[in-house]
Amino acid sequence: MSFNFFKLIIMAGSLGTLLLVLGCQKKKIDLARLSPDQLAAHNKSKLLARGKALYIAECIVCHNLNPKMAGATGPEIYGSSLELVTARILTLGYPPGYKPKRDTELMPEFDHLEEDIPAIHAFLNTP
Repeated sequence: MSFNFFKLIIMAGSLGTLLLVLGCQKKKIDLARLSPDQLAAHNKSKLLARGKALYIAECIVCHNLNPKMAGATGPEIYGSSLELVTARILTLGYPPGYKPKRDTELMPEFDHLEEDIPAIHAFLNTP
């Protein structure tokens, strides 16, 4: 067999691999073409994904992976209000009139998460 034949086989294999890789990439969504409802659903999906990732990265050391269940040192926190999530993350305090589930002061500050509070709150309130 000639050298050109092998060259052709290698090029075809490379092209096939390239097409496979390009075909497997995530589709980019053209946000300008979405209806208001579709855009809201897309944004909510991204917000929930960010909240879940942050919860797993920052919270499950003390709280349970399932926020509906108590963790090793932290209580269940599913359904927490925005006011409670904000107070606990930023000041370690509680909103006025709130009665804590546990009488401990183990939670560290997470003030670096201030901009992510809406995402964490959304995740904690997802059915």
